[in-house]
Amino acid sequence: MTPVIQLEAVEKTYRTGEVDVRAVREVSLSIHKGEFVAFMGSSGSGKSTLMNLLGCLDRPTGGRYLLDGIDVSRLDRDELATVRNHKLGFVFQSFNLLARTSALENVELPLLYAGTHFSSHEMRQRAERALSIVGLSGRKEHHPNELSGGQQQRVAIARALINDPEVLLADEPTGNLDSRTSIEIMSVFQRLNDEGITIIMVTHEPDIAAYTKRNIVMRDGRIQSDELVAHRTFGEQEMAKGNS
Repeated sequence: MTPVIQLEAVEKTYRTGEVDVRAVREVSLSIHKGEFVAFMGSSGSGKSTLMNLLGCLDRPTGGRYLLDGIDVSRLDRDELATVRNHKLGFVFQSFNLLARTSALENVELPLLYAGTHFSSHEMRQRAERALSIVGLSGRKEHHPNELSGGQQQRVAIARALINDPEVLLADEPTGNLDSRTSIEIMSVFQRLNDEGITIIMVTHEPDIAAYTKRNIVMRDGRIQSDELVAHRTFGEQEMAKGNS
């Protein structure tokens, strides 16, 4: 089976004044459809830079990056934007919702940016379906300031799903949430992954990485370890609380 993501000796070097900073060094890895992967590491390890490369938000300075069989390292800016809009969904730590816009309208935004030819009715239907997937059908007309942090992150996840992406990329998605809400958000990701969505997440929290299926630890721009894990479920967390 062809990997949905394949990196071949990928490098990323930044020029800072007269100094070259090698943020990512000869990283090679494959991620297959349906995996749930956590990238971990301390600040400066290269995990966020690698996530930007995977999300086509930046270009490698060396090596090859194949996304769904396409060598995206050779695409121009417009072609990269098309790939981002149609193959990738993004979830961020800070939610990035428009304050004066309803949950439904926030979810519709990627359809507008992608220049799709859906009618207003079709866009609304797709947004309502995405909100239903994350359990927010009853909050579609609410604005972000009327939603809890966990609900805002669910809206952000629904927005990431609106274009039926091949891969969902989540950058510290629980970083602004309390422990209980973080677990609930991870249960949403687990359910999406169980339905076949490939998820790649950056986190510095081992407790959050425990909910994924594969942990990749980075250090000094390189992969230090890459291990399959027996991931924790939301139900197991509840049982552990009850026994404590």
